[in-house]
Amino acid sequence: MKVAITAKKNNLESEIDPRFGRCSYFLIIDLDSMNFESISNKSAMTSGGAGIQAAQTISKTGVKVLLTGNIGPNAFQTLSAAGIKVFTGAYGNIKDALNKFKNGELKQSEDASVRSHFGMSGSNKDLGGI
Repeated sequence: MKVAITAKKNNLESEIDPRFGRCSYFLIIDLDSMNFESISNKSAMTSGGAGIQAAQTISKTGVKVLLTGNIGPNAFQTLSAAGIKVFTGAYGNIKDALNKFKNGELKQSEDASVRSHFGMSGSNKDLGGI
């Protein structure tokens, strides 16, 4: 199975990037072989629509699962429509997050974990218990 993980760098030693739409990289990892490819997130610096564009980018890779720190409502909806399961709350390094996922320690998200525009400067507010 292929999973996507938001990453700060383009390798397996990277830390998780807690932002989905504005993460630096997506690592696309085959869990069976641990082979991976790194995709630079071209939508990270866009003025708007980064989450939707990022979701469209990873949906083209054939992944079934996304591991990330947080995800906004538009990106969540786009990924859900593509049949990609979203797991939020991932943190630390990539290898630790993969192990937590494999051991069932990450919970599948039912909805967005942050409001729109979370990754943009000055708008880093959580959903306040929603």
